[in-house]
Amino acid sequence: SQFHGGQTIQFPPAILAELGNDTDKATVCFYGHVDVQPAKKEDGWKTDPYTMTEMNGNLYGRGATDNKGPVLAWIHAIETYINLKKDIPVNLKFIIEGVEETGSPGLEELLKGHKEFFSDVDYIVISDNVWLSRKPALTYGTRGNAYFFVEVESGEKDLHSGTFGGIVHESMRDLVYLLASLVDTSGHILIPGIYDDVAPLTEEESKLYESIEFDMEEHKNNTEVNTFLYNTKEEILQHMWRYPSLSIHGIEGGFAGIGTKTVIPSKVIGKFSIRQVPNMQIPVVEKLVKKHLEDVFAKLKSPNKLNVSLEIGAMPWMANVDDPQYEAAKIAIRKVFGVTPDMIRDGSTIPLARTFQDLTKKKIMMLPIGGADDGEHSQNEKISRSNYIQGTKVFASFFLELSKLHEDLQTKSNAKKVTSSQVIGS
Repeated sequence: SQFHGGQTIQFPPAILAELGNDTDKATVCFYGHVDVQPAKKEDGWKTDPYTMTEMNGNLYGRGATDNKGPVLAWIHAIETYINLKKDIPVNLKFIIEGVEETGSPGLEELLKGHKEFFSDVDYIVISDNVWLSRKPALTYGTRGNAYFFVEVESGEKDLHSGTFGGIVHESMRDLVYLLASLVDTSGHILIPGIYDDVAPLTEEESKLYESIEFDMEEHKNNTEVNTFLYNTKEEILQHMWRYPSLSIHGIEGGFAGIGTKTVIPSKVIGKFSIRQVPNMQIPVVEKLVKKHLEDVFAKLKSPNKLNVSLEIGAMPWMANVDDPQYEAAKIAIRKVFGVTPDMIRDGSTIPLARTFQDLTKKKIMMLPIGGADDGEHSQNEKISRSNYIQGTKVFASFFLELSKLHEDLQTKSNAKKVTSSQVIGS
């Protein structure tokens, strides 16, 4: 990778590993990463972030939940079978990388260059997220993201507002007007046509929200806001997960420091993104956004230059909750935790799931073991000792339950083939 200063470094190698190649067994591939976000004790950590420390039933340390803990739990689940001299009921493959926190550069090329590694994989499991609450959960979808820059340029250099204010078309004024045209105060996106392709809420999907454990007051406290845009659990979860949202992130250019400065900036760049949901298409969204902003800008009758560009286009990911890997995980969680897991989605963008799905065409599942309060990327990141141990048990149980379901599917598939051949033969 090349840094802005021209310095280049080699990425750490990714690990591709496998254990078992019995053609009668299901093959499960586990993805995890062992790189972490930067951390310093002086940032507000109670402990040394790079020394695992147990306190009050929690294991504190950078990477405890994101993602070293789950990676080790998966390995310990395998170790359990080996130590008990039990046959591991599935074939296992691993992808463990060290640059996830910088966007997994090179991972797509790695997958494309090792297609044979995935040729016999039936299921891919990612354990790189957390539960919604204190209740176990399985994640079956994430939102995508379309990130835009909108640039307005009025001239070659910044100007003094005392000398030129009132006689020039100011770029910042144009930009603020454009940004204000994107979304209203209730969070509704004002770009014509943006909701046209959003998948309708089905009765089946609607029922999934009813049983989800979600404490609105606790969520408010965690986010340190007074009110949400919606008043019911179902509305909040749906607008976090399955509807698009538009957020304005900032403005580059002009004056943003402490104190005062009477500058008229010559060029400013507004930055905003639209979280993508099924069945939105990035090229369609890009076209709608550009047309809307160009139309609004035309009404300003400004001589300034407008340029709108798409910087990031990441598609949403969705899995079928009735797939065998989800059924097996539900059974495993019920056996270990004694509860049926919540079926949740994630409002953020996790490109890996979609990348794996598109490139390998395999069944993907996100199986978290971390709690909602684990503080990934934050100070005092942790995983509870209980979650780590019980999570290891869930992984071990998942191998067994998936092998049973896979065997049943194979038996039914073979029976259908026999019946078909008999019909053809007659």
